[in-house]
Amino acid sequence: MLTYDLSARGSTPRYEYLYRCLRRDILSGALASGARLPSKRALAEHLGVSVITVEAAYSQLVAEGCVESRPRRGYFVLARAMPGGFEPEPAASRPQPVWRLDLRSNRVDAALFPSGVWAKLTRRVLAENPDALLEGAPHEGLPELREAIAAYLRGYKGMAVSARQIVVGAGAEFLYLMLAQLFSGAAFALENPGYPKIRLAYSASGALCLPVELDAQGVNPGSLRRSGAGVLHISPAHQYPTGLVTPLPRRQELLRWAESTGGYIVEDDYDSELSYAPRPLPTLSSIDGAGRVIYVNTFSQTISPAIRIGYLVLPERLLDEWERRLGFYSCAVPSLEQHVLARFISGGGYERHLARLRKISRERRDSVLAAFAASPFAGRIEIAEPGAGLHFLMRVRTNQSDDALRSRAAELGLRLGFLSDYAFDARRVEQHTLVINCAGLDSERLKEAVSLLGRVLEDEIA
Repeated sequence: MLTYDLSARGSTPRYEYLYRCLRRDILSGALASGARLPSKRALAEHLGVSVITVEAAYSQLVAEGCVESRPRRGYFVLARAMPGGFEPEPAASRPQPVWRLDLRSNRVDAALFPSGVWAKLTRRVLAENPDALLEGAPHEGLPELREAIAAYLRGYKGMAVSARQIVVGAGAEFLYLMLAQLFSGAAFALENPGYPKIRLAYSASGALCLPVELDAQGVNPGSLRRSGAGVLHISPAHQYPTGLVTPLPRRQELLRWAESTGGYIVEDDYDSELSYAPRPLPTLSSIDGAGRVIYVNTFSQTISPAIRIGYLVLPERLLDEWERRLGFYSCAVPSLEQHVLARFISGGGYERHLARLRKISRERRDSVLAAFAASPFAGRIEIAEPGAGLHFLMRVRTNQSDDALRSRAAELGLRLGFLSDYAFDARRVEQHTLVINCAGLDSERLKEAVSLLGRVLEDEIA
């Protein structure tokens, strides 16, 4: 019988720790391909945990393509090698490399931060309200900021929301942790491929994360129904990393799923402010008539990740439940920054900043696409670019593996990200597809990017 010391798990949820132990043994070959795992009940009794804990660990292994569930026979190891996932290495480990150029990270360009306006507003807040540094904000955020966000959403997004529906938090990851606690016990359906930190944040709170497949219109409703999840986390405006925009009929179909099953949809509106379409599609929240959508957004990409401010818009039906279960938390965002952001939004500074940011981002994106089209490797690439956001997919026609391309780039100091990095099972997504983040590619860095990519692919070009 498999034996693991679960007392060594620290703060890691039991199912997550058990999953990691099994994953480690599969990776090392201690559990051979074809080996039958103990039944859920037998392993639960042996380890002194619940059957649900073992089931969650097994389900995660099945979702990642490492274990197969055979009806009336049990669970069997499929392979010794684990597909390329995105679980981080333990902390305190290796030194972080210094990259000559990083095309994988979706960091904003620090030069675009409205430092002059921000400094002026900060001085004004401190002059008019010197206690702002010492004040404690209500757990849901300062009323002034919530009012400003609500007014912005009504005017810019067409969302009929009130300030009482808004909860301010310290960035998206913090808000994901709150949602995992709000829906404790529910399984979360996540886009596959999708943004890795979403899964990591939910899992850290003990939530079971299940992959749902994407088609050309976003989340596949059939895959969603088969998952049995109670909560769907989706980015319909501009999915990361594929860039897919979910059309209105599919959005309505997903809303019907939530209403018919009693489920909820977390609408992650990341990157939506950088859409270049003249009239973006309405948010799921704005067309939700049943109160089944929780809207999430942050100011990380549009202002700076350093200010760590995000927010939720809760449907009316969840307000009492949120207060009852999570109202004891203190607000994790400093009051001073909330005061400054409230004035930045209500005074029109945010909309002016967005207009400038969209213009620069579009020009930068167009320059990147033009430079790649004129590059020596132009004949070997295909760009999938939906006209929104700060990233796009670049398919490369090559005989090299993703790992070989990654290694070759790393030797040159170039950090690359691949679509396979974002999947639950790397074998089930298209290979040789790069996720290019172009936010930091000004004219000088763009020349360097073209040069380095050319060197990575030079064997193919020759």
